[in-house]
Amino acid sequence: MKKMIWGLAVSSLCLSLSAHSANPVWLEGKTATEYSVDVYHSPTCGCCKGWIDHLEDHNFVVNAIETNDVSPIKQRLGVPPQAASCHTAVVNGIAIEGHVPAQDIKSLLAKQDHNVRLLTVPGMPSGGPGMDMPGARKDQFKVYAVSEENKISVYNSYDNY
Repeated sequence: MKKMIWGLAVSSLCLSLSAHSANPVWLEGKTATEYSVDVYHSPTCGCCKGWIDHLEDHNFVVNAIETNDVSPIKQRLGVPPQAASCHTAVVNGIAIEGHVPAQDIKSLLAKQDHNVRLLTVPGMPSGGPGMDMPGARKDQFKVYAVSEENKISVYNSYDNY
């Protein structure tokens, strides 16, 4: 009887793990908490719109602001050039640069870490939120946190999704 119960438990665990691995990790762990976010992006950028859809799927209330030049906003928010991507967002006074997964933003907001002024995914990694087109390769990428003192640390890493 114990072997049968263990067998069922292991089978259930394997099914559970395989179900989760079918989707990118940023589709897991959605919460019902809503946040308002301003997203500055080019009107012609499809991946920016894909990232906005990703945020809305995670209960963010998005104010999409189209602009032909996001550079002044990046400069005003103190986004270093090496941390830049195609779009810039602001939520609760924190700058979000590039294709940062929604759960990383929500995680930071839930921690209420007032020392972090910027979360960024530099560049445009293929397969990330908004860059996850069917058939696209999936690059490894890191989410970086930049503190008020401009110290940079890895906030999260996506190596195997």
